[in-house]
This record gives sequence, C-alpha cells and structure tokens, in this order.
Amino acid sequence: MTAKNMSASNETDAVIIEHHGDVVLIRLNRPDTRNALVADIKRHLETAIPALMRDSAVRCLVITGSGKAFCAGGDINSFDERRAPLVRARLQRSHDWAKCILTGEKPVVAAVNGAAVGAGFSLALLCDIVMVADDAYFRAAFAGVGAAPDLGAALTLTRSVGVARAKEILLTNRRVEAVEAVATGIATRIAPAASLVEEAMQLARELAAGPTAALGLTKMLMNNAYGPINDFFATEAATMAVVFGSAEFAEGVSAFFDKRKPDFKSH
Repeated sequence: MTAKNMSASNETDAVIIEHHGDVVLIRLNRPDTRNALVADIKRHLETAIPALMRDSAVRCLVITGSGKAFCAGGDINSFDERRAPLVRARLQRSHDWAKCILTGEKPVVAAVNGAAVGAGFSLALLCDIVMVADDAYFRAAFAGVGAAPDLGAALTLTRSVGVARAKEILLTNRRVEAVEAVATGIATRIAPAASLVEEAMQLARELAAGPTAALGLTKMLMNNAYGPINDFFATEAATMAVVFGSAEFAEGVSAFFDKRKPDFKSH
C-alpha cells in the first residue's frame, strides 16, 4: 500500500498515523506491552481522534495494532491511583475520544490483528465495522481483575450480540475466537492475518468513496436508537470510580502482578 500525504508520525511514536489519501490508518504502536493503553498511547488518542474527526479531508479511519496484538487493554501499572474523583476524571478523558469513534460522523474500521483484551475489546467494539484476523481473539478480562467493563463495552457488546450473550461473555471472561466473533456479531469479517490491514484499507477506501454525509447521519440515527450515549458514559465513569476503590479490584490487581489466581471470596 502506498501512503500519500504522510503525517509526521514515525515508528517510535506511541500511535502511528498515516494519511493514505482520504483514509487514515491509526496504528497503536507499543508492541512491547501488546499495545496496552499506556499513558502515551492515550495522550495521542485524546488529541488525534477528535482532530481527525474534524478534518474535512479525512473520510474514513482504520484502527489497528503493531506487532502481534491489537490492544491488550488498560495499563494495569497505572491503576495505583484509585481515588474516586481521579478515576472518574481519567475515565472522562478517555470517554472524550471513545465517543468520537462511536458517534463521530465518519466511518471507522477496526482491523483486529491479534488479541483484543479488556479495553482493547472495548476499543474494537467502538468501531463501526470490525474485521478480525483469522488467528486473533477477543476477551473481556474485566472480571478477571475485579473490574467492570469500560470504554462503553457494556453498551456496544450488548448492541452487537444481545443481552444474554453479552452477559455470558462479560461475566465468564472467556476467550472468543475469530470464527465465533463473526458468527455472534462481534466482528463482521475474517481475513488472513497477512492481508488483514490491506483488506481493511480497501474497505475503508470504498467507504470513503461513499456519501459521507449520509453515512454519518446513518451512524447518528443508529446511535440514538437505544437511548442517550452521554448518559451511559456518565454512568460508566461513576461505576468505575466505585469499582477501582473496592477490595476486590485491589485483590485482582495484586493477583495479576503476583501471577496467581485472585481470591475474591476472601475480600
């Protein structure tokens, strides 16, 4: 694929942004942490996503990850600060760019090239069309550390697969392979890992050639079919502020670092 009008991003950036004509490829670029949403990735997304949504020269976005993972979720090393007001403020900053993906009036394609876990699962679900590599998988992971779903997953997963299946996936914390993800509605297309990004870019080019005003309004109509999204995210921020202060979450994080199974029953 030939990139035109390339941005200043380079291979050392936490997020690589490539302009391919009127399609922008956004690549999370911390493969050493499996593209977990570490602070520098989140800082890039906080500025880049709203700016790209405002840019009239951009007609479609594609989001993927560097290396063998799409996104391994939140950065558990950043969970030391658990005071409710600070947790809520941190979530609200993330919600600003997350809502841009979900409600912005431009199509967004996720190219899930590997593990999409926790907030990485949520990130994929924010996108309008999810393409998945044949060797990739999804896992909610929140219950594994005593947390509640974030970045809108309780909303977007429920819309994608229905209430009963969403509960089963979120509560059991099981792994969902690519074939099942397409069969249940988490993803819409499977591609060979080697050609995933190119196939996603081709789809993005087709969307970019379409009637962007109509596509954006279609997103708006569907987003408003289930109730106000802002109300949901406000509730999610308050929920996470409570969860992060719980003894169960403290045990989940401790167990993660100790590489042991958490003992939630004694907390």
